[in-house]
Amino acid sequence: MQALFIGQTYIDVTFITDHMPTGDEKHVAKAYAVSFGGNAVTAAFCCAKLGIVPDLIATVANDWLGRMFQDMSAKYGISIHPRKVNSSSLSFIMPKDGKRAIVRCRDDEHIHPFPLLNLGGCRALHIDGHQPDAAIHYAKLCREAGILTSLDGGGLRTNTHELLEFIDVAIVAERLCEQMDLTPEKMLEYLKSRGCRVGGITMGERGLLWYDETGAVHTLPALPIARERVLDTNGAGDVFHGAYVYSYLANPGKSWQDHFEFARAASTFKIQRLGNEAGLPTLADIEAVKQEFQIGRKKEFWD
Repeated sequence: MQALFIGQTYIDVTFITDHMPTGDEKHVAKAYAVSFGGNAVTAAFCCAKLGIVPDLIATVANDWLGRMFQDMSAKYGISIHPRKVNSSSLSFIMPKDGKRAIVRCRDDEHIHPFPLLNLGGCRALHIDGHQPDAAIHYAKLCREAGILTSLDGGGLRTNTHELLEFIDVAIVAERLCEQMDLTPEKMLEYLKSRGCRVGGITMGERGLLWYDETGAVHTLPALPIARERVLDTNGAGDVFHGAYVYSYLANPGKSWQDHFEFARAASTFKIQRLGNEAGLPTLADIEAVKQEFQIGRKKEFWD
C-alpha cells in the first residue's frame, strides 16, 4: 500500500442539456457520461491514472451499480476494501455555464464496521469526511506513524472539528466557509488553529487561497482558460486533490507550491471534459496544459 483513500462511492450520470422537462414533458440531452463518483473516490482514481495506485476504503452494495463500480476499480488496478451498504449511491449531474446542479441518492448506512488494514509502506492518507469513524481512526493512526494526512473539506461533517486535529494538509471548499460563517481568511486562521501544517480554500475560477508550512499566505490563480472551453466543472476539485497527493508521493522533496501547481493543471484538464473518467489526466496531459499556458503567460500565474 502506497496510499490509502477513504470515501463514499457514487455512480455519476452527467448530462448536458439546455432544458429540464417537467410534468409529462420529454427532452433529449446533447451528451452524457457515466462514471465513478464521490470526492475521495474520484481523487483515488486520479492518483491511479497518474501512476501511483492507492488502496480505497469505499462503500459498495451488492447490486448492479456496485458491480459496475468494482469493474471500474479493477480497470485501474485499485484495491477496494469494501464497506457494505444496502444500495449504491447515485448522482445526476447537470453542468451548465461553469456551474453544476446535482441530485443525489445516497445510502451511507454502513452494515459492517470499517475494515482494519495494515498500513505498512503507506505514505499518504486522503479522506473526505465520509465514513467519519474510519476517517478519524486512520487519521490518528497515520499521524502517529508520521504518514501524511490530507483532507478534502468539501462540507461540514459530524466530526470535522475533531478530525482536523490529525490533518497535515487541509484543502477545503468555499461551501465549508459558508457553513461555518467564516471568510476565507478566517478559515485559514481556523485551519492553523487546528494544527494543519498546510491549509487552503479552493475558489473555482478565483483559484486557491492557501498557506504553507511557515504560515505565509499565498494565492494560486486559476489558469485563464476561455469560458467556452469549460464543459464540466464537477469533479475538478476531486482531481485537484488526487493530483497533489500523487505529486507528493512521486516528488516528496518538492514544495507544496509545486504540488498545487501540478494539481491546478490537472483540474484545468478535467473541466474541459464531460464526466469524471474522461477528465482524469495523464502526466502527458498535465504537461500539455502547462506548456499551453506558458505561451504568452503572465508572470503572476507561475512565479
